[in-house]
Parts: sequence; C-alpha cells; structure tokens
Amino acid sequence: MSVLPLNLIKGTRSVAYELLENTDETEDVEQQIENLKAKCKDGRPLSSRDRQSLRTLEGKLQVLHRRGRHLEIAERNCCTKVGSALRPCKILLGVFFIIVALVFIVSLFISNLDKALHSAGISSGFIIFGTNLTNPLNELLLVLQPVFPLDYILISVITVYFVLTSMAGIRNMGIWFFWIRLYKIRPKKTRPQALLFLCMILLLIVLHTSYMIYSLAPQYVMYGSQKYLVQGQSSPEGATPGNATTRICSADAPEGKLVTVVTNLTN
Repeated sequence: MSVLPLNLIKGTRSVAYELLENTDETEDVEQQIENLKAKCKDGRPLSSRDRQSLRTLEGKLQVLHRRGRHLEIAERNCCTKVGSALRPCKILLGVFFIIVALVFIVSLFISNLDKALHSAGISSGFIIFGTNLTNPLNELLLVLQPVFPLDYILISVITVYFVLTSMAGIRNMGIWFFWIRLYKIRPKKTRPQALLFLCMILLLIVLHTSYMIYSLAPQYVMYGSQKYLVQGQSSPEGATPGNATTRICSADAPEGKLVTVVTNLTN
C-alpha cells in the first residue's frame, strides 16, 4: 500500500530533463567515436580492441538517437503537458492514499486487539460481545449505512484501492516465487505467462478483500447499524416504557432482537 502513494508524491523525471540528459550522452558518445576514428586517419588499422569498442559505441549511439526521437514525441504529447499541470493533484492524491493506508492499519490493529482482549476465544471463532474499542472505519461505515448507497460506495472504494495499490506493487517488484524472480511487468514487454499470473493474483486479492472486510469493520459486516430496545425493569411486558433505551446489536443481544446479515451466515 506504500508504493502507489510514494510514487505519486515522488513523481517521475520530466521529459525535458531526460531529453537534455540524452543529448549530453549522445554528444559524449559521438566524441568517443571521433577519437577512435582519429587513430586511423594516417592509414594505420585499428586494433581489435578499438574496433570492438567502436562497434559498441555505434550501437549505443543508435539506441540514443532512437530514445531521443521517442522523447521528442513524448515532449510534444498533450498528455505529458496535462500530467505536468496536474502534478499538485498527484501529490495531494498520494498524501490521501497514505492517510487511507494508515486508517486501514489502525482499524486492523484495533480489531485484532479487541478480539484478543474481549472475544469469547478460539472455540467460538473469536466472536466479540459488544463494541469495546472504537474502530474508525467501522464507525464510519455505521454512520454511512442509513444513507443509501454511501456505505456501498465506500466498500467499492476500499476494494478498488486494494486492487490499484496491489497492481502498483506488482509492477514495481515483478512476480516472484520465494526468492526467485519469475517475470517482470513492463509496458509493452510483459510476457503472456506474466499476465496470466497477474490476473490470478488480482483475483486472489479481490477474494482476500471480501474476507478482510470482516476484520476492518466487524460490527458493520455482522450486524450493520441495527439497534434493539431494552425495556426498563419497572415497565410491564408489552408496554412502551418511557425509560427504555436502545443498544447497538452484538452477539450478546437477546434472541429475536436482531437479524444477522447473509454474508455472515454463509461464512
């Protein structure tokens, strides 16, 4: 989750700077070629080492000329100019993504800490009775749920965020099998096998997100914003007492007072 925000904040080198750097390197290579050719002006043949160096420099010069043409085309491209104009927006977006990542980390930590301290144990699947620690993401989803479809929009944003950050990390690192690097992800140079692996990894990421949301927002996923009425001790049964209070639904609610969501029942 850190690769995409840091890349947005750090940015890339400008095309004009790369073009200037390519021009300087081209002039340097041309100067080296001229120095090698000057050795044979008096008719003496070049040594085998000098001929090998000359062929290498000429090949490098062709690559630099080709790269210079591509950079000139990219410099005239309108997308490059728009990207330069939107540079402040990219920085703000990168800072926003870092804040979102910190919220996810804090929510996961609080949720797991709550399970470790207040759950019923491993025999019940670490079920939590009531809300003991405040989970920021869980509270935000509970607030948005009554206003349809704000909670669904936030869930979709979370899923898309995980997919985008995962794709950025895979593109930066490549595809590895333990310590062995299998494939690199490069524009227009990625192998078909790497694309198949990438699709499989993205499917697993989406599947993992559907399960991780139970740790990010357990109260929202299991019971939503449901509440039940607690009758006062002095009120007769069936009456609506004036001192009745409402409580947030949890695992310790009376039977018949709440409805567990379908996804929780199936999982």
